Amino acid sequence: MWDYQSLFRVSAQLIAEGVFNLLDRNLRPEVFLVGFAAAREPDEPGAVRLEPPTHRYAAENFRLVKERAVALEADTVRDVVYHLHADDHDRSEKMRWYGLVRRATEIELRTLSAAEGRISFCSVPVLLNGTLVMVVVQLAADAYYSYYSLNEDPASESRPPSLLLAVVREVLLECTKALRGSDAEEGRPLLDRDYNELLRAAGRRFMHAPAGGNHGLYDACNGVAALRHEGDEGRGTMILARRNHPAVVPVLTLEAPVPLRDHRSIRKLLEMSEGRTALISDATQVFGLGYLVEPTDPAYEPLFTVRFTTHYNWELSHAEHVMMRVVSGTPRLPQRRIDEQYFTQTIRRMWPGMGDATVQTLWELGLKATTQPTGTILIISEGAAQEAQRLSRQCFRVAPRFMTPPVLRLVTNIDGAVLIDPQGTCFAIGAILDGLATEKGDSSRGSRYNSALRYVGSSQYPVLAVVVSEDGWIDLLPSVKK
Repeated sequence: MWDYQSLFRVSAQLIAEGVFNLLDRNLRPEVFLVGFAAAREPDEPGAVRLEPPTHRYAAENFRLVKERAVALEADTVRDVVYHLHADDHDRSEKMRWYGLVRRATEIELRTLSAAEGRISFCSVPVLLNGTLVMVVVQLAADAYYSYYSLNEDPASESRPPSLLLAVVREVLLECTKALRGSDAEEGRPLLDRDYNELLRAAGRRFMHAPAGGNHGLYDACNGVAALRHEGDEGRGTMILARRNHPAVVPVLTLEAPVPLRDHRSIRKLLEMSEGRTALISDATQVFGLGYLVEPTDPAYEPLFTVRFTTHYNWELSHAEHVMMRVVSGTPRLPQRRIDEQYFTQTIRRMWPGMGDATVQTLWELGLKATTQPTGTILIISEGAAQEAQRLSRQCFRVAPRFMTPPVLRLVTNIDGAVLIDPQGTCFAIGAILDGLATEKGDSSRGSRYNSALRYVGSSQYPVLAVVVSEDGWIDLLPSVKK
């Protein structure tokens, strides 16, 4: 298709892994390219090209895409649009055809992906060297569908029904921009956007749904969460609803509504929210206090709720399902407890000969660590005894003993990591971890996460870190075999 297609595909794969791994490592993103030669018939050699050429799919799988796109065009009711300039009309028709090719490709991929337990998303095609090039992102279907989503048309570009789909679209848009950019003329489109910046853009895109299409709600919530009132952290709830919504019982109405851009006033008004009673906002201004009727009430309707949890942190919910958590201005998916299957697979990959009883013991300890409300780190290391000796000046060494969940609950009440070996024997508590700086660090995360990441990356022993951040975020950080 062009000289640097392999470089671009690898770059796209890296950015997809970087972004989606920040959300959920179980998503397992995969990126490949599909190209359709514009001047060739579907049956001609080279009419369909794949990158990598050795991909498990074949060109034959996409032979009928153009034919299907023509059928979709015939079935689509067209809106007549008048353009003042012929160039505008041509561009509109071209983009319309590109959209049909995209839809047809996604239909062809639907069956292929489902058979593999995957779900596929395609970018808008870009014409390069006479070939319509399309980026395909695939995710693990079980992980993707495990997150709550709105019952809205997923084809709506402006209001994605979930944060995850908003991130998918932002990744694909970034790839499309790179292909269309000035570097594409030289054949070397670049993908170098910061992962967290991309996630923030996706968060803004997703907030168009609860905001009714209004812009600025995401940044307004960040502005409110960043403020303190008389030294206290911002805590409180805001219900997003239109004025006089039948599902909202008014408690207090402001004579002069307060714009959401007035962050200090909104932060002060949050002090009045308590229990079910919350601020009521139409996503542009706050006009009073009220509460949502019970689900058994005929007037009930699930509404969006913004809950400000701690300083710089807030979350968006719908029908009591948390859809997005924003930590220090960057969105994340709602954190689930450790998945037992993923934990077990990770343990067995690192220590293949481990018995079932020991795996179960480690799982129970890992699960107990996630219940620590102030956060903690559990280090499972083959060199736990040696590491306790090495870190003796920055930890509390203990007489080796078999760790149990009740004891783990006690020892995680103090700061620092707990060091145990793969058999569950504890050698140190309250350990301050060290390690070399790594490019995998995340400035939007706390010191606990980044210190564990440095320690795991520098350890000479096989090690698995269970990191529970104070904001509730949970990570499994396994070391890479050297």
